[in-house]
Amino acid sequence: MNDQLVEAVSSASLPLANTTEAKVRCVERERDALLRFKRSLTDPSDRLASWIGEECCIWKGVSCDVQTGNVIRLDLKDTSGNCYRKKMGYLISGNSSCLGGKISPALLDLQHLEYLDLGGNDFQGLATPTFLGSFEKLQYLNLTRSSLVGIPPSFGNLSNLQYLGLRAYSYPYDTVESSWIKDLNWVSGLSSLKYLDLSHVNLSLATHWLESFNKLPSLVTLNLVNSNLNHLPFSFPNWNMTSLSNLYLSGNNFVNSVLPKWLSNATTLQTLDIAINNIEGPISNVEWGKLCNLRDLYLTQNKINGDISGVVEGLSSCNNNTLEFLGLAGNRLTGKFPNSLGHLKNLRMISVSFNQISGRIPTSIKKLSRLEILDLGQNQLKGVLPESIFNLTELTQLFLATNDWEGDLSQNDFARLHQLKVLAISCGERFAVNLSSEWIPPFNLTYIELRKCSLGPKLPTWLKTQKQLHTIILSNDSISDPIPAWLWTMCSQLQFLDLSDNEIGGNLPRLVNFPSSLSRTVDFYSSYSVGVVVDLSSNSFHGLLPLWPNVTHLNLANNLFSGSIPENIGHMMTKLQVIDLSGNAFTGSVPYSITRVKQLMRLDLSDNHLSGKIPDWWDELQQLHVIDLSGNTLSGGIPPSICSPPSLFWLSLSRNNLSGELPKSLSYCKSLLTLDIGENKISGSIPEWFGESLIPLQMLRMTDNMIGGYIPPQLCLLLGLQILDLSHNNLTGSIPSCLGSLRGLKSVKFHKWHPNYYYFNYVFTPKMELVKKGTRMTYTSTLDQVNLIDLSSNNLHGEIPNEITGLSAVGTLNLSWNQLSGRIPDDIGSMQLLETLDLSSNHLSGSIPLSMTSITSLSHLNLSYNNLGGPIPSKNQFGTFTNPSSFEGNPELCGKPLNTDCSPPRKREMNKKIEEDDDDDGEERLWFLVSAGIGFVIAFLVTFSSLTVKKSWGHSYFHFLEEVGERIIRSCIVFKACLFRIFKVRRK
Repeated sequence: MNDQLVEAVSSASLPLANTTEAKVRCVERERDALLRFKRSLTDPSDRLASWIGEECCIWKGVSCDVQTGNVIRLDLKDTSGNCYRKKMGYLISGNSSCLGGKISPALLDLQHLEYLDLGGNDFQGLATPTFLGSFEKLQYLNLTRSSLVGIPPSFGNLSNLQYLGLRAYSYPYDTVESSWIKDLNWVSGLSSLKYLDLSHVNLSLATHWLESFNKLPSLVTLNLVNSNLNHLPFSFPNWNMTSLSNLYLSGNNFVNSVLPKWLSNATTLQTLDIAINNIEGPISNVEWGKLCNLRDLYLTQNKINGDISGVVEGLSSCNNNTLEFLGLAGNRLTGKFPNSLGHLKNLRMISVSFNQISGRIPTSIKKLSRLEILDLGQNQLKGVLPESIFNLTELTQLFLATNDWEGDLSQNDFARLHQLKVLAISCGERFAVNLSSEWIPPFNLTYIELRKCSLGPKLPTWLKTQKQLHTIILSNDSISDPIPAWLWTMCSQLQFLDLSDNEIGGNLPRLVNFPSSLSRTVDFYSSYSVGVVVDLSSNSFHGLLPLWPNVTHLNLANNLFSGSIPENIGHMMTKLQVIDLSGNAFTGSVPYSITRVKQLMRLDLSDNHLSGKIPDWWDELQQLHVIDLSGNTLSGGIPPSICSPPSLFWLSLSRNNLSGELPKSLSYCKSLLTLDIGENKISGSIPEWFGESLIPLQMLRMTDNMIGGYIPPQLCLLLGLQILDLSHNNLTGSIPSCLGSLRGLKSVKFHKWHPNYYYFNYVFTPKMELVKKGTRMTYTSTLDQVNLIDLSSNNLHGEIPNEITGLSAVGTLNLSWNQLSGRIPDDIGSMQLLETLDLSSNHLSGSIPLSMTSITSLSHLNLSYNNLGGPIPSKNQFGTFTNPSSFEGNPELCGKPLNTDCSPPRKREMNKKIEEDDDDDGEERLWFLVSAGIGFVIAFLVTFSSLTVKKSWGHSYFHFLEEVGERIIRSCIVFKACLFRIFKVRRK
């Protein structure tokens, strides 16, 4: 981070002296000031033991001007780093190296002080002394990681200051609001400042931060990494930081921010880092062709969209191409690589994984002869990999996983990659890797990852030649043969072994010599980059559970292990930080020896056949962050000690036979983010203290229990809730309107489950079963994208509160099978991210709000069995709901997909009357014709008998009959037509 600038500023005070040979005489007044300062400090490791005698200029950390003898430099930073590690929770031996106590104003007697460094110490939340702003000659001030709180405005008086370091300024006191920086007006007084580091300092209340720093025309480096900034201005007309070379803004919490246009004016930038910021918008917002001094560009893990060709063509248009590092991974970039990529001849890194880039790799990539890292994984690139990639002889890291490659790779393709250290490839239906088992690679890898490459049934023996390997990932490679002995021997050099999702069976060896763990740590977010990770999950291993002493992360989930978990597991595997035995057939109870594994952070024994009560010794495992005992047959109540681990953030006890009421001891789970106790036999009511004690809670699942009573309004204090599942209980009362205040359901979160460690998926992947779109689904890595309220199958009554419609980020809302009445809120259309809405089996009335037609994301709708009326909307998404079951059971509803006509009532009555009149007329006419026919037959028979007596009458009569016959024929035709019409009307 611009080390040359820091070094230049640090040495600005020369000439100075601090050697035993120096003849500089210490100024008595300043010596006395230093001694008073020392007495105010705590020094457990006696770092200031040399501060004795007359000559203060030879004391440790003290430097004097060689001409005047005045103290001009005081360097008391903790160079060992032990103090910071202790504050982070690391286990360290010996006395702490932290200086602490108070900072005495006696330092004011050092009137010539130009350099003051107290970084890396621990002043335990002490307010930053105001008098530090009185050193007029001070050029260098470093208070990094010193646990001081607040920045006094007097710092603005330090007009000669060139370097100000306040990184992680008040840790671990940065959660105290008094440590947050609200006002940055003091910055404008630092007219000489070149280097400013406020990384990890809470600036969430400093709304006009950019305007404040823009008043520093000499500033070269500005570091605001992880500073909780919320607002990123899109435009900024008066750019004044004309010397700025390095801008670090990564890891902030920008809300609704778009890639800013003002970056186009920062033409002096050499390093731009705005990664992990939730920034949206097109990448074309910046005129990249103006940033011709850029050396390092990091935009990774945002939501930036647009065509990647724009940024590549812009940067390649510069006459002097200085770009060396291009980091665009984890965005939404599309398009194809332009051929101008080859103009960026100084590139040493291209990282564009996890985007939607398509097309083929341009042939111009062969011009990037300095390229060391090529990361193209997880895109939509296609075609045959160009041969020129394998001619980039400086390559050390090559990531080609998860694309649409075609063709085959053979061992000959790798012949020139002598420098290669990292290789990651995933195969597919049209892309294969064919490597001879006897191949001797030209490189010596440290990391190999081959997924879905059908390497089986045997493990490739060429791995034996890779003497520097520390990571082997051969997942889903159709390996079925037993693991050979040579791999177990190689484990002495491995820190990461992943053979998951294969078909390997057999017993695992009892003893394997894995390397010792690099360090022991109790900090969840920084511990998992070290240790020994073994993932053999989703295979067919069986037999006895292996006890490998040096393994820190053991994943044997989804195998065929059975029997009891060994009683001595905690005695043998004391270094464990993560153990996952889920999805096996273990029986018995959780062994007590696990309490000896003091570094254990994640315990997953879910989906086994464990029985008995949950043990009550959790107070002996103070480092636990995750407990998952779901899917067993555990009984009894929730033990009082389960919330003893202060950092516990995930507790899943679902799908057991737990009973009793929720214990008050759950209120001690102060760090809990997820509580899943669904599918048990828990009774009682939801305690009011839930909302008062479990403030950080994001996911609460209590479905399928016997919980009664009402939903307490205090639950609304859990502002961060994103999942609230209280379905299938005996809850009564109304839905609290205050649920509309749940901020976690008003905006979509980003990277919620992405702690800052490398092996995230091997440490903890969240898992929860939820009902979405009417189907029970298990969510894992996408759980952080689920926003759900499910209160179905209870006895809730009253109306649906309109306030709920303000929860604009909710994706699933299920209020079915209750006693709800009233109308569906008219503003429900404001819930624009709704995918599932189920209000069925209630007593809702009124019409379907037309605003619902604007919810274009809605794909599952159930309004059946209510008292709704009126026409069913047909616009937009409603045109896709063609199943009548979504609306059935509402007698007054009409329109498609129901068969009920939606004509106006008067018209329907007139049509009905006409049909009834037609039916009546037809019946009367039918009876008339039938009667006439019968009368005609009788008259004919009487007449015919008379005619046989007297022939003269016969001649006269038959002449008459001839005329009448014609009339009868015509009447029959009319009669037939009448019958046809009557039957046709009745069919309708």
